[in-house]
Amino acid sequence: MKRKKTLRILAILIVAGVLVGAGIGLYMFFMPQRDIRNLPADYNLNASGLVAEFLDDIGSANRKYLAADGESKILEVTGTVARISENFNGEKVVLLKGDNDKAGVSCTFMHETNERVIGIETGDIVSIKGVIRSGAYYDEDLEMYINVTVEKSDLVD
Repeated sequence: MKRKKTLRILAILIVAGVLVGAGIGLYMFFMPQRDIRNLPADYNLNASGLVAEFLDDIGSANRKYLAADGESKILEVTGTVARISENFNGEKVVLLKGDNDKAGVSCTFMHETNERVIGIETGDIVSIKGVIRSGAYYDEDLEMYINVTVEKSDLVD
């Protein structure tokens, strides 16, 4: 009798755990994403200035622009197009970098905004809005500077 009651309580706890887990999973899956294209930029910056800010004091720049909860700042970055490429997901990647800069700002576009890159060329000065994901720094193992990374990018009209 006692064993039957224990099994029943255990079964109820397992079912409740599965339901709570499924509810959390569904909430996370259907949670609305920030619409970067329609939100105002938190900062309007020059690409060279942004890179210099990270290289001068990475700790301060990380606190200013990056957030551990995924709600990092939306930046509007203006700079000279140094390179246009495509990543493995078919998304366009535009590198903004000045001639004398040690690193640049790598802006990854979304599938929805890829077409807007078609009109720009190397050497053009453009403004791009997106969410910052990582800052510039010097990687001693690779012996090279790593670019600032901006995702969910779109050209600013």
